[in-house]
Amino acid sequence: MIEALFTRLPYVCTVVLMGIGLYGMLFKANLLKKLIGLNILQAGIILFFIVQAYKIGATVPIVDATFGAQAAAYVNPIPHGLMLTAIVVSVATTGVALALLVRIYGTFATLDEDELLASMRRLR
Repeated sequence: MIEALFTRLPYVCTVVLMGIGLYGMLFKANLLKKLIGLNILQAGIILFFIVQAYKIGATVPIVDATFGAQAAAYVNPIPHGLMLTAIVVSVATTGVALALLVRIYGTFATLDEDELLASMRRLR
């Protein structure tokens, strides 16, 4: 059992990261903690795609005389490029969310979800 976990350690790390992120998003009341959970979840998803694209013994996708034109000898660069784009989107999303959190805190003086909802109901 332990040996099976160690042979699949990247997948175990991916599941742990996704679980921590999902827990943070669903069960934390503070909006900043929810944002941190979202970032952890995104990191787990990115790690999952990178682990899936990894090939043991493969090389970069530049035609080499020793490997020839065997497609199985090369790593597919598309998932890596997509995850690079996902990282950029994640950073942009985090920046916008932090700006919104600063604005929310400036207006309501709290980031607790229940207190925010109560304050917003009083404003109506």
